Amino acid sequence: MTSRGLIVLCVSLVGLVFGYFLWQDISSRRQLRAPVPTINKQPVAFASRTFDPATPPNDMPHLAPGETAACDSNFQSNASVRGLSRQTDATHATVTITQIEVTLQLNINIWVPTGVTQLVIEHEEGHRQISEYYYQTADKLAERIAKKYMGKRFEIDGTDLGAESSKVLQQMAADITGEYNKELNPGPTQLLYDDITDHGRNDAVVKDAVAHAIKNVTIEWTQPT
Repeated sequence: MTSRGLIVLCVSLVGLVFGYFLWQDISSRRQLRAPVPTINKQPVAFASRTFDPATPPNDMPHLAPGETAACDSNFQSNASVRGLSRQTDATHATVTITQIEVTLQLNINIWVPTGVTQLVIEHEEGHRQISEYYYQTADKLAERIAKKYMGKRFEIDGTDLGAESSKVLQQMAADITGEYNKELNPGPTQLLYDDITDHGRNDAVVKDAVAHAIKNVTIEWTQPT
C-alpha cells in the first residue's frame, strides 16, 4: 500500500472512531434527557353579546347591584396523566408518572345591554385585556407545575391494582389542574381595576387603569373583610 493510501485509511479510521463516539455522546444525552410535559395552549375564544336588561338570557352571569355589563372570563385546564406500573407482588405495585398532557383554554364573553354607552364597552374591554394578559404566560405556568409531577413514584396496594393505579393518576391530574387554577388567579387584578375605575363610572383611562392594576396588584390589593 502506498503512503498516500495508508494516510487515507488512517484518516477514514479516525473518522469512524470519531463518528462512533459522537453517536455515543448524542445517544447518552438522549437517554439522560428527562421527559417533559406537553402543554396544549388553545387560542382565546372571544365573543361580545348584547342583551335586553328586562329579559337577560339564562346563560348570562349574574350582575351585582349597580352593574350594567359583565366580562365573563373562563380559564379552563384539563390535565391527562399516564404512568408505568411495576407490580412487586399480588397486591402491591409502584406507579411512575411518565407522561403529562395539559390543555389550556380561555373563553371570554362580554355582555353589554342594548343601547350601551362606549364608556361601558371600553371598561369591559379592560377586563378582557387583563384576562388575556394572564393567559399569555399560562402555558409557562402549567409547564412549571406539571414538571414537578414528572417521574414521581407512588406505592399502591389492593386487590385491583389497575383500578388503584387509575385512581392515583386521576388524582395527580386533579392536583395539577387545582394548582394551576390557584396560581393563575387574575381575580385580585380584576377587582383592583374595578376599584381604580369605579366600575367604569369615573374618567380613568382604561389603558392606564389596566397597566396600573397589573403592576401594583401585589402591593395595593387587600382582601376585603
